[in-house]
Amino acid sequence: MEDGTFESLGYREGTMDDYDVRQWDTREDCEVRQILDRIADKWSLLVIALLDCESLRFTQLRREIDGVSQRMLSVTLRQLERDGLVSRTVHPVVPPRVDYALTPLGRTLHETIKSLVTWTEAHQQEIAAARAAYDRRREMMEA
Repeated sequence: MEDGTFESLGYREGTMDDYDVRQWDTREDCEVRQILDRIADKWSLLVIALLDCESLRFTQLRREIDGVSQRMLSVTLRQLERDGLVSRTVHPVVPPRVDYALTPLGRTLHETIKSLVTWTEAHQQEIAAARAAYDRRREMMEA
């Protein structure tokens, strides 16, 4: 096996028997894949993180999320609401006021996101070193 190459995904020695990587199938009708695609995009992660501490209005969210368009934020909020992760409250005032907040289900997802961020912070130096080593190997192969 070539240096830096790992066993294929089908290689399962020493893994849990009830775990099947094919559950992340890329077919359109795969629910797990659809959910992962939704919650793992950068806008959803940022919205969920921002709503952890308080409910926010659309304009507050847009101001806090650098680079998000009004349309993309609307789409993201609608999808998160559809998935039961964010609630939308319309207040009967003029002009209308709409607040967004995490649902209890969304809060459980935020805990998972925090774990992922913690892991990333703990391993960022290793990842940076791996990237640098990869880039050096690529440069040597292309030279």
